[in-house]
Amino acid sequence: METLLNQFVFFGFFQSILLLAIYAFSSERRRNISGYLTVLIAVLLLGLSGKILNTTAIFGTSTRYMALSEFANLLFGSTVFLFTRSSLLKKPFTRRDLLHYVPALIYSSFIVILFVIPSADAVRARFQGNAMQNHILLFIGIALVVNVAYWFASFRIFIKFRRNMKEELSYVVKSAFFRNFLVAIGLCLLVWISFYLVSALGYDFVEPLARHYIWTSIALIILFISFYTLREPELFRVSEKIQVKKYAQSRLTEADLNTLKMKLDQLMLEKKPYLNRKLMKADLSRMLGINEAELSRLLNENIGMNFFEYVNYYRIKEFVSLAKTEKARQLTFYGLAQEAGFNSKTTFNKSFKNLMGSSPSAYFKQQN
Repeated sequence: METLLNQFVFFGFFQSILLLAIYAFSSERRRNISGYLTVLIAVLLLGLSGKILNTTAIFGTSTRYMALSEFANLLFGSTVFLFTRSSLLKKPFTRRDLLHYVPALIYSSFIVILFVIPSADAVRARFQGNAMQNHILLFIGIALVVNVAYWFASFRIFIKFRRNMKEELSYVVKSAFFRNFLVAIGLCLLVWISFYLVSALGYDFVEPLARHYIWTSIALIILFISFYTLREPELFRVSEKIQVKKYAQSRLTEADLNTLKMKLDQLMLEKKPYLNRKLMKADLSRMLGINEAELSRLLNENIGMNFFEYVNYYRIKEFVSLAKTEKARQLTFYGLAQEAGFNSKTTFNKSFKNLMGSSPSAYFKQQN
């Protein structure tokens, strides 16, 4: 069992190196991927490095290499928080964000003083008494408190996002990722707390099990991020910088965009232009009284969708409404989708799953 866990940890370690290499050598990804995601993967890599060095014994078998993993303890929670905040609330990086890493810097300094600088004989001598165990319990306790606090702060941001962004087409994808992401981290913290409390009661045999669990959890989080990076590459995309440059010459003010958004919402509700299966951006911009570039800016900056995502969002809402009428008894799902403005079954199914989180049949089965 231990061999299997070690292999899994090695896999997660090399997977994190691969992700960092992709971000480093792909200029497009480097520009568009959230910087905090890169930092988070680097922190997870650091968390596994102590285990890898100790297992492989590349530089010897000294247990002090395990201290490298400890450096990641307080870096983890703050980075998860900053990554969640920047992704869901679109908060740009500021120098004040670095203050979140001050506790990690202090924590790491103590780790270096107590475990790295002293000789191996001095460290072993400390382990023979209770002083070292007490120090370890203290440091792990501090790390747990800080990480749990940041987890709660991250979860509050997620709840705020869900409350404010339910009208976004991208809501389901981002909500699914961060829900699973934060729940997984919460479960890891819960088990970590359980191990900690048992160890604090004097059951020393639990400590090695706890370390295996923590390393395995780190590897799982890396694989989780890798899975979503491949499945939903747009999830981690940061597009604000591109949009600012693209629309730098636009004459529309923020107030103009807000007014146009209300006008567009009213137009979609009253005239339902999305029912036209051949509706194009030029048609909608003409109805709104602006040019196509201004419509693109309105959709991208104020609504967070491109043209087709926005139109298909209303078509899905129309489809759901039609499915609750008598017409649903006479038509198939695709027939209703055509009534709602879709002209492609593939586009309809993909749009529905992105917005509602499941296929049409699964969604209505759950509703019934």
